Amino acid sequence: MYNILIVEDDITIASLVKENLMKWGFQAKTIKDLNKVLSEVLESKPHLILLDISLPFYNGFYWCSEIRKKSKVPIIFLTSHTENMDLVMAMNMGGDDYITKPFSMDVLIVKIQALLRRAYDYYVESKTLEVQGVSLNLADTSLNVMGKETELTKNEYKIMKILMENKNRVVLREEIMEALWDSDYFVDDNTLTVNVNRLRKKLEDMGLKDFIQTKKGMGYLIHEEVLH
Repeated sequence: MYNILIVEDDITIASLVKENLMKWGFQAKTIKDLNKVLSEVLESKPHLILLDISLPFYNGFYWCSEIRKKSKVPIIFLTSHTENMDLVMAMNMGGDDYITKPFSMDVLIVKIQALLRRAYDYYVESKTLEVQGVSLNLADTSLNVMGKETELTKNEYKIMKILMENKNRVVLREEIMEALWDSDYFVDDNTLTVNVNRLRKKLEDMGLKDFIQTKKGMGYLIHEEVLH
């Protein structure tokens, strides 16, 4: 798992970026002391740094030049500055990429993935899961059945993903609830049942009845037919 260090003095932005990175499967931490950026970089050994330009004490350009004396870790500058000179300065100081605020989180994720790919041969997992002709798009959380597409809610997507990843195995209710806990909020047993029923209704509307099977007292199962 890739570790990303966020060097940003705006607590709201830093927290939002950290939350989204973790949803994408990255380890992420925010800087503790903006007066000791270099020591925290050397201590935490991140795979990539998101570095704001406008910082108290010393700006991002300074910290980038100090980091480059010790490390080749990829650095993406985050800034509200739009002047070309800032872009030139960022690259000259040793930055690898640059994104201006306000930025799209999707664009930031794409830039991070591209930079990790160049630096570490980072592999982005397959963008779809397929079982019995049903395709789950991991990029936009949509479900496709024989050309018909439907949008899933976050919890419906989480349920479908864990069942498809574990096809031909009963996935315990506790396992699914733990996956849902990791998304947004605690989901109790009754809420899980409601979410599964809603998901089943969407599948039935697409012509898939009994795609998700219930194992009473245990959990749920998606069974892939094996051709002999």
